[in-house]
Amino acid sequence: MPAAAPHPAPARVLVWGLVAVVLATAAAGGITVVRRIARPGPVLAPPAPPRVTHQVVVERLEAVARLVASQMTLRDVVVYEQTRFTATKRALLVVTGRVSAGIDLQRATDVAIDSAARRIVLTLPPAQLLAVEVLDVTTYDERAGLLNPFRPEDRDAIQREVRARLEDAARRSGILAHADQSAALMLQQLLGRDGYTVEIRRDPVQRAPTG
Repeated sequence: MPAAAPHPAPARVLVWGLVAVVLATAAAGGITVVRRIARPGPVLAPPAPPRVTHQVVVERLEAVARLVASQMTLRDVVVYEQTRFTATKRALLVVTGRVSAGIDLQRATDVAIDSAARRIVLTLPPAQLLAVEVLDVTTYDERAGLLNPFRPEDRDAIQREVRARLEDAARRSGILAHADQSAALMLQQLLGRDGYTVEIRRDPVQRAPTG
């Protein structure tokens, strides 16, 4: 009677055992790779906020040059009289004009920047009258005599009087104070970027601007 063939089960068990070990090792390696890939990298610091330099502020102010902060349309009555050789010439006029006021940034303007506090301090001259535009002049009464007629120099004097009356009326209406406030607001909007605050100061030496 022939001998029975050896049972192959132990070999198969060994082979399948090796396969299981290889798969387990590969799986462990895959998990390691996945973990390494999924591990977050170093957190990047946020970029530093932009800094405003003295040169940047000066360039922005130079670009504006003259800041017209307030305009006013006025109407007034002008009476011109001049006597010569006991003869008086007289003119009654109603004038309409537009007066502009603001800050002349080409005059002395001091700039100080506190980078740590992110604050810009501007010391500005006070507002002044920048322009007077005569829109209309209507003459309602004009009288002159033979010995004292109207001459070209009288017309020039009337024009000077018209402008002076418009300037005076604008000042009495508070245009300079309004221009100071408006200019401060405009400059705060112009320079108050990148997290900076803007503080406006007035030059105490220049308190009485002339138009």
